[in-house]
Amino acid sequence: MKNITVLGAGVMGHGAAQLFAQAGKNVKIRARRESSLEDARELMTNSLKIMVEKEILTENDMNQTLASITYTTDLHEAIEGADFIFESIPEDLEKKLDTYEIIENSVSDETIISSNTSTFPLEELTQKAKHPERFVITHFFNPPQLVPIVEIVKGEKTEESVVETTYDLMKEIGKSPVVLKKEISGFIVNRVQVAMLREAFHLMEEGVATAEDIDIAMKGSMGFKWAFCGPMESQDLAGLQTTQAMAGKILEDLSNTREVPSFLKEMVENEQLGIRTNQGFYQYEDHGEQAIHTRDDHFLDLLKLLQEK
Repeated sequence: MKNITVLGAGVMGHGAAQLFAQAGKNVKIRARRESSLEDARELMTNSLKIMVEKEILTENDMNQTLASITYTTDLHEAIEGADFIFESIPEDLEKKLDTYEIIENSVSDETIISSNTSTFPLEELTQKAKHPERFVITHFFNPPQLVPIVEIVKGEKTEESVVETTYDLMKEIGKSPVVLKKEISGFIVNRVQVAMLREAFHLMEEGVATAEDIDIAMKGSMGFKWAFCGPMESQDLAGLQTTQAMAGKILEDLSNTREVPSFLKEMVENEQLGIRTNQGFYQYEDHGEQAIHTRDDHFLDLLKLLQEK
């Protein structure tokens, strides 16, 4: 797995390309527009500069990483000679299927094709595939060059050797991969996240706490602990008899709604979309640039600490 192709130069694409290149891979990143590639180049350069400032990378590491990346708008040029293809184009099924058809008609049978999707199951993604056995989902999280986790999802026809090779590649580039034993909508992280959000939304609707209160509470509790001690290990350390008593009491009272809360629907209808419109649960003045910078700065400090363990 030396030659990596990244399709899509957006947030996930350029972050993944940077990560592969940092690990010494030969990376080709493809976007439909030159302007998108220029934006990706600038974002990766800035990200790497901050890593140098944080002493996570050396300046030589940064230069080698940037030198390992080739930019192109030509799909055929991008996929030529690829050992592993990371697809991160918009979540449009027909566009993905058309792209896969071109890929399969151009690359070797051994090339692994992965998608970053969290929307479509592999059964849909491979419905026209000649070799569905070499398809896999590698679900990264934003920003992918910083957040360690990647969820690897296999389909019924995915070969175990493809899963094993993908897992090894993710480890090699510094990820903390997990392999789902079977495919399920939302995978692991988003399912747990949505379950948590359902209760957070319920607390807001019931007037128990504000969005800011909930953020403060979560950052100072689970957010503080979970980087080093996940929820299951935390229960072991607390004692499962305590977990049984706590869960047995609170589960009776938790929200079990299957509907998106009305206040969230109203926010979206009123163009309160978060950083894109400078208004969400919080107000912004710069489309979230400062918030993103602060987040990534803290993420880098945490990443450095994790790497020193």
